[in-house]
Formats: sequence, C-alpha cells, structure tokens
Amino acid sequence: MAMFEILTEPNPILRKKSLPVAEVTDETRKLMDDMAETMYAAEGIGLAAIQIGVALRILVIDLKGKDEETEGQLMHFVNPEFAHLSESQVPYREGCLSVPGVYNNVNRPDRVTVKYLDYHGQPQILEADGLLAVCLQHEYDHLEGVLFIDRLSGLEKEMAIKKLMKKQGLRFK
Repeated sequence: MAMFEILTEPNPILRKKSLPVAEVTDETRKLMDDMAETMYAAEGIGLAAIQIGVALRILVIDLKGKDEETEGQLMHFVNPEFAHLSESQVPYREGCLSVPGVYNNVNRPDRVTVKYLDYHGQPQILEADGLLAVCLQHEYDHLEGVLFIDRLSGLEKEMAIKKLMKKQGLRFK
C-alpha cells in the first residue's frame, strides 16, 4: 500500500469537480486501499480521492469509535449520489484534513439516502443519519470542489481562512 500527501487549502486541485469512475477495477480497489491507509495515518474519518490529487468520485469513510453503530467499519463509496436529503437540518462541528486546525459548525440535512458502488463495484443504497450522514455530505462536497468553509457565513469563512493561513505561515490578503 502507498500513503499519499493530503492536499490543503488553497491548493486549486481541491476546487476541481471529480469525474465518475467508469468501472471498479483492481486499480480502483488499490486506490481505495491507499486512501484508507492515508486517512488512518492522518487520524481522519473520511477522505475523498480529490484530497490526494485524484479527481475521481471515490470516498472512504470509517467513523472508528465516533459512532457506536459503525465503529471500525471501513466504507467505500464509488460514484455516490444522494437519492434523498432530509429537510430538517442539524449543526455539526466539522473539521477537514484539507483545512487543518479549523473547526466550525455547519448546518446539514440530518438524514440522507445515498446510492453508490461498493468496493466490488456492486450497486448499494444506504440510509444514514447522525455523524455518518454529516460525513457523507462533507466528503461528497469534496467531489464537487466544495470545502466545508465554503458553507460558512462570510465572516466565519474569513476568520477560518485567516486561521488556516496563519497556521501555514502565510499572510491573509
């Protein structure tokens, strides 16, 4: 397995929209294995392929102890798409491996239904709530070139960017 560098804001690759995967192959599975290893090493709970510079619609998620129902369960999502997003929303304090050290509340639908291909290329449908629903939406945003800080109000986003740039030793414009 290989570990990858996780791209961080303001890398322009993170703003690219990811492309669908034509077929789940051994190469696709190797990429998902490498993504999982990279995610675990960074102590994250989710990773989108674009975060390692691969513009394909692939996510890996493992809530490992953050949610009792999914503890230690690595999940693979290829070409995920939401079939349903609930109208009711909940705030959740989010962070991101591509925006290190920055955490903010983001309002998102509290229940989702997602259609996707699994690790073996088989079609699946999953209904999720709680942290898994939030994580799926957060990682899906990456596939669309969106970071969680883009969902903040103007002032909150400005403060988050200042904090990130200070952490990276850069100056805010």
